[in-house]
Amino acid sequence: MRAASCIQRARPLCCARTFAASRSPRLFHSIAAPTRPSLRAAHIPYAATSRRTIFIQTEDTPNADALKFKPNHRILPENFTSPFIEYMSPRSTLAPPNPSPLAGALMNIDGVTSVFFGQDYITVTKDSATPWAHIKPEAFSLITEAVTSGQPIVNTVAGKAGEGEDGNTEADSLAYNEDDSEVVGMIKELLETRIRPAIQEDGGDIEFRGFENGQVLLKLRGACRTCDSSTVTLKNGIESMLMHYIDEVEGVQQVFDQEEEVAMREFQAFEERLRQQKGEVPPTSVGKGSIDTVA
Repeated sequence: MRAASCIQRARPLCCARTFAASRSPRLFHSIAAPTRPSLRAAHIPYAATSRRTIFIQTEDTPNADALKFKPNHRILPENFTSPFIEYMSPRSTLAPPNPSPLAGALMNIDGVTSVFFGQDYITVTKDSATPWAHIKPEAFSLITEAVTSGQPIVNTVAGKAGEGEDGNTEADSLAYNEDDSEVVGMIKELLETRIRPAIQEDGGDIEFRGFENGQVLLKLRGACRTCDSSTVTLKNGIESMLMHYIDEVEGVQQVFDQEEEVAMREFQAFEERLRQQKGEVPPTSVGKGSIDTVA
């Protein structure tokens, strides 16, 4: 079938698996094997005569600096309008409309750069200089404490006008909108049903930012946001599938926010200094002619 062959061609990905619905079962391993999924059991006394056991599964992602924690507990509030929240700074964990004490505590761990909440999982991203051995034990402890406390992991509070810009709590960009054109509706349906599940499986998510002049504008979140393979994900995976099913789609472009644009420019300046010192430039996927675009 044509659809099946398209799905098989949409490899490799930042979410380094196919978009097919069938998946191999996950395996559980001890924490001593850092390259494989693992479980930790934390025994938390909650009554004088009984004990409660919490199992937290960890899964590696294609991004070596991002780790996915699955505490077998809902993370986002019920009826939440977005399928995720991403906290990019300590300030964002305190700002309305969705502050999170757990996200704030995780962001305070040395080396942690962002915290991503899915419906039932948490993705922690670190800088490349800090080893997971220094982060994982404290993250386990904080997540276990938050889950067993009985308190909401994400709060909902009203903020003043102009507050909450750092909260990253917009409505789901892939949700149905009666004002969408037929083409945009088809794009959203494919992203929701065929693309998003694979990306969520690897600790991330995807945002639809628009459709202009044949180009689908997308933003990767969570583990996929800083993954070295993000360009491959968009080009060989998402773009191939969208162009296969929708004739109006001519390509896919990755959108960056203002903070990411600044960081990208700093990295390019760093590359230039290295070039002047060594006469060579480290490889990068960002630059003129790439599919990465700054919003």
